[in-house]
Amino acid sequence: MHKLVLAVIFCASAFAADWTWDLPKGFPKPKVPADNPMTAEKVELGRYLFYDTRMSVNGKASCATCHKQELAFTDGKPLGIGATGEKHPRGPMSLVNIAYSASLTWNNPEMTSLEKQALVPMMGDHPVELGLHEGDNFLPGIRTDAKYKAMFAKAFPDDKDPFTTTNVTKALASFERSIISARSPYDRYHYYREDDAISDSAKRGEMVFFSQNRSCFRCHGGFNFSGEGSETQFHNTAVAAGPDKFKAPTLRNIALTAPYMHDGSIPTLDAVLDHYSAGGKFHDNPDKDVLIGGFTLSTEERHDLIEFLKSLTDEQVLHDPRFADPRAANAKIAK
Repeated sequence: MHKLVLAVIFCASAFAADWTWDLPKGFPKPKVPADNPMTAEKVELGRYLFYDTRMSVNGKASCATCHKQELAFTDGKPLGIGATGEKHPRGPMSLVNIAYSASLTWNNPEMTSLEKQALVPMMGDHPVELGLHEGDNFLPGIRTDAKYKAMFAKAFPDDKDPFTTTNVTKALASFERSIISARSPYDRYHYYREDDAISDSAKRGEMVFFSQNRSCFRCHGGFNFSGEGSETQFHNTAVAAGPDKFKAPTLRNIALTAPYMHDGSIPTLDAVLDHYSAGGKFHDNPDKDVLIGGFTLSTEERHDLIEFLKSLTDEQVLHDPRFADPRAANAKIAK
């Protein structure tokens, strides 16, 4: 019995060691659902699926169409555009550090599972994103792909038939959880104590960001600059006249994810500061968050604050081959 217990512990430890989180001090280990543990095989399968245009109804779009690595996994457009050309009411959010997000969409706090969220762009009709439906040719099509045959078998070795929608979402979620950004100049300065990693202007901007009378950090707090763990992540930002509240997105890589706000209505970081310093476009909105009361910034403070926000850009995550299109990488090697 003692040997059996030791064997079980050993096997569990070996399995858990299959995926190693490379995290700096101050970054917690992401939570992973018990029924979808991280493995290298699932992450790699998810990467292939993420970039596969066969995952759309007409073969014209993939997850990467709206989540481009070079733009911190956003798409640079005010509003998302589906595979069939249908315009969405929201802009695509960054997937960087999505593993730490307690909620996953702009205004639905109940959407907390990456596995379930993946079904929305895959199968949703209002609006159409990828436009798939159960019974489409997607799964039958990739079932005959020799590469996928091997990858699905390795990722889900206990499944008699691993080609299921559930396993597709598990693989996609695993890949998305692997996209960790912790190597920005600010990270090197703050976590690795490299004093010269950011400019003096950015250091002054950090003080502005965390100043009590500006309150930027109250909505964008924590290591991910997204308010995770705060009482609420959802705020009425007075961008529109209604009562709707929207999630405070991460500010990591924010210099690359314009245009801003849930509807892409603010084009630049400078214009974002205009919006908040004025107390919001609809500053008389009775439903707006109490934190959005307006403030003043000198010309130097404004410049410094933007330099601080720019220091949150992680160039490595934008070019890391682990997150890139594997087919494009393979094509380059073939040449």
